[in-house]
Amino acid sequence: MVEPGVEAAPTAEQADPYATALAQFDAAADRLGLDEGMRQYLRTCRRELIVNLPVRMDDGSTVVFFGCRVQHNLARGPGKGGIRFHPSVTLNEVKALATWMTWKCAVVKIPFGGAKGGVKVDPKKLSLRELENLSRRYAAAIGPVIGPDLDVPAPDVGTDPRIMAWIMDAYSSAQGRWTPAVVTGKPIAVFGTEGRVAATGSGILHVVREAARHHGLSLDGATVAVQGFGNAGQWSARLLARQGCRVVAVSDTSGGIYSGRGLDVEAAIAQKLESNRVTDYAGADRTTNEDLLTLPVDVLVPAAFENQITGANAADVKAKIIAEAANGPTTPEADEILGDAGIFVIPDILASAGGVVVSYFEWAQNRAGLFWREEDVDNRLREVMTSAYHDVQGLAERDKITMREAATVLGVSRVVEAAELRGMRP
Repeated sequence: MVEPGVEAAPTAEQADPYATALAQFDAAADRLGLDEGMRQYLRTCRRELIVNLPVRMDDGSTVVFFGCRVQHNLARGPGKGGIRFHPSVTLNEVKALATWMTWKCAVVKIPFGGAKGGVKVDPKKLSLRELENLSRRYAAAIGPVIGPDLDVPAPDVGTDPRIMAWIMDAYSSAQGRWTPAVVTGKPIAVFGTEGRVAATGSGILHVVREAARHHGLSLDGATVAVQGFGNAGQWSARLLARQGCRVVAVSDTSGGIYSGRGLDVEAAIAQKLESNRVTDYAGADRTTNEDLLTLPVDVLVPAAFENQITGANAADVKAKIIAEAANGPTTPEADEILGDAGIFVIPDILASAGGVVVSYFEWAQNRAGLFWREEDVDNRLREVMTSAYHDVQGLAERDKITMREAATVLGVSRVVEAAELRGMRP
């Protein structure tokens, strides 16, 4: 699962993310020997809801926005997945993200299925009132298909805890009762959880640390480049720097900054929050999103959008370890090239799962009326991510396959098991 504030970078190749998701599934299905009925069941989204959202603007005009909510598979529990507000939102993109969420939840063994939502809008161009109007209209439109036991949204690109609070309030008002567990990623003041903001970055840290140990790489002084400097990218950079890594490059939609001596990560984050442009950071050279991906670093963290590492640039990637904080940043063609080059890829459905794990913790606390300390959340997250990493790595080594193949096979097999046990075969 990608987290609030993740930034997009220009794509080098406009591949269909849903085609990528299906290709990854098909490879896992072949390895598992799934019959045609099960293949069709898992290839098909359970529900695709398209909504058109008329919103009153500040100037008195009405604009109709495209929105959707997709539930891919609910065999292992309620749907779980973010809500994306972005001008590039398409139904196929949301279907791909929902599919990846199904496998992601299964890989880390939390009791959710995969879902995702989106609205085609540039939230930066809306006033606060217009953004709230849009959020509440969207909540009303998808209200019949969400709920604590059915589908639990969360923040994603272009959405944040405040928007989750609006959606929770709209849903609770429609239900006539306080229902905090309908969404996660809420502000702590309205039953959010400690540790949620840093969750995706924390998950990246845990899997990178395990991968570094596996490859005999010390993180003390290891070089890191982070593409995408929203929430996930910022926290990945911050936490890796605290482990002794030297973060030499970061980027956002304005471009990138590079310093071989290492960046002051906290200063870069402060600059990003102040001007929304990390390139306003002083004391570093400028680079591009594309060039950042090919820097000779120990660890590369793609934390932007889909399709960033492609057949066109994969041969130029020089990182030793890639930890995918974004969903679908690597195309299947690029995967083959990276594998042939011996680059160790920690796939998105494992590496970026910290966000959905802590979302599960938030949902569980809401259902039980509990509130955990940040230390408890952090310890539980570390246990889940470390265990999932070793599950995937163990399967990859046993079957001599890539980490992505292993993670997808593991996720798919757990969904198949749940479907079989429930009698949900087609």
